[in-house]
Amino acid sequence: MADAPNPPKKPGWNWWKNFQYDEGQDSPGDARNVLLIVAALIAAVTFQAGVNPPGGVWQDGHYAGRAIYATQKAPFYVFLISNTLALSTAIFIIISLTYKFPFHLEVLVATVSMIVTYGSAVFAVTPGESVQFRYVLTAAALPFIIRFSIQVFKMYKPKCVSYFMNHF
Repeated sequence: MADAPNPPKKPGWNWWKNFQYDEGQDSPGDARNVLLIVAALIAAVTFQAGVNPPGGVWQDGHYAGRAIYATQKAPFYVFLISNTLALSTAIFIIISLTYKFPFHLEVLVATVSMIVTYGSAVFAVTPGESVQFRYVLTAAALPFIIRFSIQVFKMYKPKCVSYFMNHF
């Protein structure tokens, strides 16, 4: 086995290299496909969790149709904000990776409709007094805001660097 084409790798962090994107071996199309699958799975799971919250909903009484989990305010906030952030990020990835592809407009309409459906379901099962929805809306907008901020920073970075170099 002295002539083995792939000698055993050293244990430790090299294990992760087997799973990293390799420009020499992986095509950008394959990477896009993997990211689309992962984003679609995340979107499906988070959408389902928002529509059917953990613990279910009250079946009768004054709180019928409301999330049982909402009675625990802090944990429900963590769940709702994290779930919304994950859904919004997955939707953003799907929209970004399908840009300029055939049927992109239809994908955009479908994903925006999914976000609206998610929002209406969350509003329907969440008692208004238990959640301040500005936090949920901020979580939903965060991936878009971050990406927009990065793009603006990249666009104006050379101007900012030259300004500071000349003035300080």
